[in-house]
This record gives sequence, structure tokens and C-alpha cells, in this order.
Amino acid sequence: MNLDSRSLTPTAADDFRPPWWLRNRHVQSVLASSFVRRSRVVQQAAPLVAAEREVLLDCGDGVRLQCFTSSPAQSNGKPVVLLHGWEGSAESLYVLSLAQRLYARGFEVVRLNLRDHGETHHLNRGLFHSCRLPEVVGAVHALQGLFPGRPLQLVGFSLGGNFMLRVAAQASTAHLNLACVVAVSPVLDPHVTMAALQQGMPGYEMYFVRKWLRSLRKKQAAWPDTYDFQALERMRDLEQMTAELVRHYTEFPSLDDYLSGYAITGERLAHLTTPAYLLTSQDDPIIPVGDLKHLASPPALAVTLTRYGGHCGFFDNFPGPTWLERHVLTLLGAMEPQTAASAADEELGVRETP
Repeated sequence: MNLDSRSLTPTAADDFRPPWWLRNRHVQSVLASSFVRRSRVVQQAAPLVAAEREVLLDCGDGVRLQCFTSSPAQSNGKPVVLLHGWEGSAESLYVLSLAQRLYARGFEVVRLNLRDHGETHHLNRGLFHSCRLPEVVGAVHALQGLFPGRPLQLVGFSLGGNFMLRVAAQASTAHLNLACVVAVSPVLDPHVTMAALQQGMPGYEMYFVRKWLRSLRKKQAAWPDTYDFQALERMRDLEQMTAELVRHYTEFPSLDDYLSGYAITGERLAHLTTPAYLLTSQDDPIIPVGDLKHLASPPALAVTLTRYGGHCGFFDNFPGPTWLERHVLTLLGAMEPQTAASAADEELGVRETP
């Protein structure tokens, strides 16, 4: 999409046409992490997991982040770093599914955990928040040491996509050797996303509140002399909980300052020079598409906007593999466009949809 046109219509690159029964945006969004596909994804990802090696990355300032690296026997020498969304992890189904497809095509796969995600609450005393960009930049810098001389390809989902775009925007100043970044359904303006979560289908806010509280309990158990989240435990309102966290556990003077701190709208991506691909859908119930109008338009940024897909979904068959996975493989050079189209035909059968 040419952002200068401020068009919010599906792009010419949109070849994602799911069957009618998969077009509901909530179905698409829920399927990405649904338990109904867990056994299949876990089974398929067994080779990736069997080859994984845990690495604790020195991210600077005493911060350690966990990742899992998987190196295939027939490596193509290209490392790819995958980053989950908020309250996801390196074990999230959407991460494992894409990771296995990359691994099977010879990529060196790194699944990175943000602070306090997965089972890492004990690694760092400070609490996770979405403005902790320096440590993610530090993690990517440390990963360069594992793959010397080879440019990294970054792929992030939701908040992870937001982080990866911010990392790429700092590539030159942070001396990062990046080939490209792919951001899937990234958070654009956190103010708007917060409102969408609270005003949309109630299940989304409840889902994140429940997962966040579970994470906070783990943090308190790991650092009982530092944290007491009793006040947060009594809340079930995402905005109130975030404001409480900002007030007591960050340096930000207000909730508004904090949310603005990790927005990628405005001029945040103006100086992006790393080739970047932003994939999002017109019907995303969590990331309102209108915020695309407020992105900077550097030549390095290409946006694909699909009509359907929900949030991090993009299923054109069930249980997968997905259009998203084939598209990412194409962007990373694992499949030629014609090959991707042929793979789709084999998986789905050629069909016409209105």
C-alpha cells in the first residue's frame, strides 16, 4: 500500500481469500491461539523443539532474555528471529507453527521471549512493560554474536511486531545487521488498541486480563520482597490495571505518556531504512485499521492490508498451514510467489470466491 495515498482499501498484494465460513474476524483471531489446533501444531513442531537449545542473552544493564535456537541439519545459513505478542511466548502456537515451517526450509530459527513471558519471571527483578525497547535491541545485538556476519531477519506478532519495527528503526544507530523485518498485526497506537479491547467483544479484554494476572502472580512468587499485586488482583479493567502498573512500577508520569512511549504512529518509523513488511487486516478487532493513516511513509516500509484475517489469523484453511505462513516464507525468500501459489492450490484446492 502507498501510505501517501492514505488508502485503507485492501491492497493489490492481497491474495488472501478465505472460504466464507472462515471470514468472521473473531473466528480468525481466536484460531491463532486456539487449543483445537494445539495437538497438530505441537506434533508438527516436534523436530524444531527436539533441536532447540536454550540461550540466555546478555542484553546490557544486567538484563537477561531467554531464547530458543534451532539449527537444521541442512541449514541455508539464514537466521530468523520470531517474537510473540503480549502474554504470548516462544511456545505460542502461532510462533511454533511458523517456526517449524521455517526450520523445515533450512532457516536457523530463534524464538525469543520478552521479559516476564514464558517461564522467565525469575530472570530480571524489574517488571515487564512495553517501553522496554533497549533490552530487545540488546537481545538482537547479542544474537548477532551467535550468527556472525549473517544479517538477521525479524518477525513479530502483535506487540512483538510493534517491538520489531521499533528495533528496525534503530538499526543504524544500534549497529544492527538486519536483512528485513516482518510485522504481523502490529500494535500501532496503544491508546486506540486499549479502547478497542475495552469497547469491543468482552472476551478479548477478559482474555488478556486473565493471562496478565497469571503472569503477575508468577512475578510476585519469584520476587516476593519486591512485588505485591493485591490491588491489581482486585481489578478487572485493563486500563485501570495498566494505570496502576505505570504509577507504581515505571518512570512514566502518566498512563498517556506510557502508551505514547511505544506507539509507532507519527514519525516513529520515519527514518526506517531496513526493508520492513507490515501485514494487517481491515477487520482486525484489536488493531483498528484507521491508525495506518498515521504511520510515517519511509520508502523501506511496505504495507499489505487484507480484507479478512482478524488479528494474527489469516487462515484460508483449518487447521493450517495458513496464508500468513506462506506469505512470510515468500517474503523471507523461502518460496517464490509461484511456488507459494502452487502450495496453496495443493493445500486448499483451486477455487473462486466472491
